[in-house]
Amino acid sequence: MNVVPPTPVRQARAQEQVAFDRTELGVILALYGRMVAAGEWRDYGISCLREVAVFSIFRRTAEHPLYRIEKRPKLRNRQGMYAVIGMDGQILKRGHELKSVLRVLEKKLIRAVD
Repeated sequence: MNVVPPTPVRQARAQEQVAFDRTELGVILALYGRMVAAGEWRDYGISCLREVAVFSIFRRTAEHPLYRIEKRPKLRNRQGMYAVIGMDGQILKRGHELKSVLRVLEKKLIRAVD
């Protein structure tokens, strides 16, 4: 009878993907909820890739995203790892803190009342 030791679980696989943590998702979803209540946004999608995590915001499900909130940890020491990117690919805001980067989207919520 041969005893075979269990194969080790690959810890490196979890580190290959970038993802938003719970506090980051809480901040993003709080803004998302306010914008849904205002009737501006309707759907979202989350992608966790090797170098970037993306939270895509849609007006309708079948469209291209209105905005993308990206997290790129490799840019942490340079421009900041968070960015808000518009529909046309233009970077609207980039920074080190997620809340300050998301303020560019909160300005869209404030509008004049007729």
